[in-house]
Amino acid sequence: MSDDQDNGQDTGRALPERGLPAERVLGDIGALRAGDRPTHGGRLFAYVYDPAVPGLDELAAAAHASSAHVNGLDPTAFPSLLAMENALVGAASRLLGGGAGTGAPDVVGSVTSGGTESLILAVKAARDARPDVAAPRIAVPVTAHAAFAKAAHYLRVVLDPVPVDPVTLRPSAAAVAAAIGPDTVLVACSAPSYAHGVVDPVAEIAAVAAEAGVRCHVDACFGGWTLPWLRRLGEPVPPFDFTVAGVTSISVDLHKYAYAPKGVSVLLHRTPALRAPQFFAYADWPGYTMVNPVIASTRSGGPIAAAYATLRHLGEDGYLRLAAATRDAVAGLADAVRGTDGLRLLAEPESTVVCFTSTDPTLDLFVLVDELTARGWHTQPQLSYADLPASVHLTVTAAVAPRVAEFGPDLADAAAAARAAGPVKLPAELTALAATLTPDALTPELVAGLAAALGLGGPGAGLDGTAADGAGGFAPDATVNALLDAAPPALRERLLVEFVGLLQRPTY
Repeated sequence: MSDDQDNGQDTGRALPERGLPAERVLGDIGALRAGDRPTHGGRLFAYVYDPAVPGLDELAAAAHASSAHVNGLDPTAFPSLLAMENALVGAASRLLGGGAGTGAPDVVGSVTSGGTESLILAVKAARDARPDVAAPRIAVPVTAHAAFAKAAHYLRVVLDPVPVDPVTLRPSAAAVAAAIGPDTVLVACSAPSYAHGVVDPVAEIAAVAAEAGVRCHVDACFGGWTLPWLRRLGEPVPPFDFTVAGVTSISVDLHKYAYAPKGVSVLLHRTPALRAPQFFAYADWPGYTMVNPVIASTRSGGPIAAAYATLRHLGEDGYLRLAAATRDAVAGLADAVRGTDGLRLLAEPESTVVCFTSTDPTLDLFVLVDELTARGWHTQPQLSYADLPASVHLTVTAAVAPRVAEFGPDLADAAAAARAAGPVKLPAELTALAATLTPDALTPELVAGLAAALGLGGPGAGLDGTAADGAGGFAPDATVNALLDAAPPALRERLLVEFVGLLQRPTY
């Protein structure tokens, strides 16, 4: 009799009537993981960061386990965690221009759960530093990470989008200056932007912010740990860190190119005074006085210990080697794009991103993404925005380097197959729906019917329109992406909110 039969319930039930053996539980988790995209092997160009360093996963897992039950709520109760946090902040500060002799000797910081939390806290600190402003605003390039919009929404701050040049994909300092008003509490820029991998003109933007007396945050969550090593390798990385006058805070994710397990980010401020409004403290109740530097109160020490172990194991020499491998992989992938008829780089690579678009009306990018998926390459489609075309984003890690030679032929083959298949032709009723439907008119029932018609809605469906085929693969999603691309941003948002709502339902 199997454990299932003996227990009389499905393997996916989280709370069985009788507990299951440890090996059985781990086996069930492994079975669930079989349908996920591959986190290792250099064929997934989004979501995960793989250095392909033997033994690193095991080291990080052991370090995580050693501190998983340590609670970051009270740093005086667990000094080991405080020591590791301070060491991580110090490493990030040194890498990004902080420390004695740099003009920013008092850089301080906090370890957060990820880039989104770091950006929310940067906005909170800027907002709370200006109690004289009744309706605070932030000036943010349209290419900046969507987490700024999330921060503005959560904190009731007005987001003023700054346009970017459609060729350079960067905002100008003049455009940023024009967006600054008397209620602006923060200006933001990217190093680099996630979508396209280009570094904003940080020095110029920081200068106009400083002239206006406004904080300037550099979102280096994506590239802050790789750009300094690329500079050491001789790449022309522009100034973007605390060596730039006017930069008041920087965020950098250690679970990205520091290759630590998720989720660990660092938010740095040039001075303790700039960081002070980031804290939340509350004593007006009969329990303990709550003092939090970050959003969460209880925090597991596991991710922090794993990050600490990762940095100490890899060292500066290791990160330099990984940056060199990544740089070479980026160059090889970019050459593959240049060598494929009908494709062009949306921006010349200057960090760890390859981003390309189609110049051939018969070569549908969304069909190309499907064809690459069928060949084992998991890329990230990006929808069109204003005068920026749809594109394909590749986050390149060191693990990609050994696979570069395989990518070019597969890309050419996928492009040929996409041309043969032809562009997506949406049914007329779907095109009309995308053009005329308002977000408020969407109902869960309408979205459920639409998802069913498109073959979505299963528990393995993905946020970018992919759907699990039940055998660990993914069904074509070009039609879904074409539909989303035809819809205005507000409708895209509502469609995906309702769709995710369909996915996130309890199992019994």
